[in-house]
Amino acid sequence: MKQTALRRAATVTAVAAAFVLGLAGPAAAHVTVNPSTATQGGYAKVSFRVPNESDTASTTKLEVNLPVDSPVGSVSVKPVPGWTAVAEKSKLATPLKVHDHEISEAVTKITWTAASGSEIKPGTFQEFDVSLGPLPETEQMVFKALQYYSDGAVVRWIDEPTTDGTEPESPAPVLKLTAASAAPAAPAPTTEATPAEEGNDGLPYAIAGLIMGLIGIVLSLLAYRKASQAKLPTV
Repeated sequence: MKQTALRRAATVTAVAAAFVLGLAGPAAAHVTVNPSTATQGGYAKVSFRVPNESDTASTTKLEVNLPVDSPVGSVSVKPVPGWTAVAEKSKLATPLKVHDHEISEAVTKITWTAASGSEIKPGTFQEFDVSLGPLPETEQMVFKALQYYSDGAVVRWIDEPTTDGTEPESPAPVLKLTAASAAPAAPAPTTEATPAEEGNDGLPYAIAGLIMGLIGIVLSLLAYRKASQAKLPTV
């Protein structure tokens, strides 16, 4: 009886754990931006990775909203086969200066739409590449995204990061920005010889000694030859 009860309890626990994991699985597969960090003031190529959470429907459209409070002057989209991309611009409250030029409008939304047969199928994902910069001098950029499914469902990945570090229910893709590090100072010149230089200091003397030794051997051979010829009897 005890063993039967234990087996039943273990079965119930396993089923409950599988049910909980099944619920948690799709929530973890949210839209992300990769890499997740970049440098302030620079340019970056980022990829918005879009997994398909549904078991029956396909992802047909993706909308990514760029933050209007920290706009970037240059935004370009890499073509994705089977998808069309449209970048929408908006007027800026404060003109943005990029390379000594003032920009009064900037891209604030990018929409990718799939052609028939190119949708993101269940169990697959797609990446959408964007080049943007110069990146603003702020700690992060939050890209609120909307994911559209073929069954009419819309998943809104728009929750901003929490102050306590816990992940929200529908987190928006976040690009962390770090300050540009200063260029490393050039090393000071040194008068000390390196080991290679120290090893090369005696090389000319060694070569000269070798040459003198060879000359000595040649002279000795010539002297020996003359002495041998002098000892031969004359006829």
